[in-house]
Amino acid sequence: MISEEMKKTLVEKAFEVREKAYTPYSHHKVGAALLGKNGQIYLGCNIENAAFTPSNCAERTAVFKAVSEGQLEFDAIAVVGGMEDAEELDYCAPCGVCRQVLREFCDNDFEIILAKDVEHRKTLTLKEILPLGFGPENLR
Repeated sequence: MISEEMKKTLVEKAFEVREKAYTPYSHHKVGAALLGKNGQIYLGCNIENAAFTPSNCAERTAVFKAVSEGQLEFDAIAVVGGMEDAEELDYCAPCGVCRQVLREFCDNDFEIILAKDVEHRKTLTLKEILPLGFGPENLR
């Protein structure tokens, strides 16, 4: 488990990168801050495309960025999101595709921090949000 201070840092970073989201169609901005086991934080935001299917979620952007830099092991991710003009945000959980991407690189105890703001957050494990997940060990 990571410290409460690190959880707060991840949420703050997720809010910062959320501002960079490219969402001209849905206006639903999401930011993610992924903590590698090396202690480095990898940031990602969602990036939309007019054709929709080439769009990429914030969580996958962070994972792919980390993997492209050689990091394959992670401890936690903070995810924040909601409509760009919302006065208050609600919890924003990873989509099914993002859960499966996280499962590729993370164990069942990997922590997912969902936050409405820096003070209001809840932490779930990957196993809780992806029960009976299919991972690399299933192909061995």
